[in-house]
Amino acid sequence: MTPTKTTLISVIIPLKDEADNLRELYRQLVKVFAALPKYRYEFIFVDDGSTDKSVKIIQDIEKHDKKVRLIRLARNFGKEIATTAGLHKARGQAAILIDSDLQHPPEVIPELIKKWHDGGYDVVIGRRQRAKKHTSLTKRTTSRWFYRFINRIATVEIVHNATDFRLLDKVVIKEFNRFTERNRMTRGLIDWLGFSRAYVDFVPAKRLYGQASYTYSSLVKLALSTVVSLSFFPLRLAGYLGVLIVIFSAPLAVFIFIDRYMLDNSFQFSGVAIVAVMLLFLVGVVLICLGLIALYIADIYGEVVNRPLYVEKRRRSDEI
Repeated sequence: MTPTKTTLISVIIPLKDEADNLRELYRQLVKVFAALPKYRYEFIFVDDGSTDKSVKIIQDIEKHDKKVRLIRLARNFGKEIATTAGLHKARGQAAILIDSDLQHPPEVIPELIKKWHDGGYDVVIGRRQRAKKHTSLTKRTTSRWFYRFINRIATVEIVHNATDFRLLDKVVIKEFNRFTERNRMTRGLIDWLGFSRAYVDFVPAKRLYGQASYTYSSLVKLALSTVVSLSFFPLRLAGYLGVLIVIFSAPLAVFIFIDRYMLDNSFQFSGVAIVAVMLLFLVGVVLICLGLIALYIADIYGEVVNRPLYVEKRRRSDEI
């Protein structure tokens, strides 16, 4: 696609209590697009229940710049829902998702757009090159373990260090907006969609003001939502445990029977031991039954979330 003055880029900025960062973020975004004269822009700020002066600051900016739009959510719904609300309102040929804390450097935006236009990619993902001085060892380690785990059990691969800082073509946005589930991980759903993708590496900047709204408890909840939405492994876990228990207990029960009634009880297993093995075997059977029930629950879940049955690969020219 050849960029023209009619090529509109939507920049979606979810935020909560980021009053100290917003004016500087706006200044940097305007500076970036001033160097991209072939593109028009709209900045969509999505307020996710801020309690500071964030809304007033955006409203002041909005008065002087008609390309700025503010979406106010009635309460704090979480970053994933705020991002979704922004994508629902985006009008551009592409949308860029960027955090409001300035850790996603706006100066990387031209590289994202270049990959989109010149490379013909539908999704261009900012991939974090971690600056150790900005990130704790605990967070780096748990993040690495989580991505290893999720990629072993999920139905799609989620790239380690891939971030929400990304560009989406209009065809991707259209398909993403068909998702209906409430507990969601935006980047996981985008990965589920497929489409051609490229990566742009960046080093995150240090947060200048305020504190991250994503606490460890929030990250844990997001991780759990990701596991549930992208994998049926938790549902099947009871069945797997049941099979392991039966595999262990059944031979042991046979051995006890043979020893007690055919080998003169040389190992002298007590009645309590025999009852324990019987209970262990029955627990395994019960867990296997739960695993079978889980298969049906997984099938029901797949129907209830109402994801599209398939995603058709379209050319961009079909959408413009």
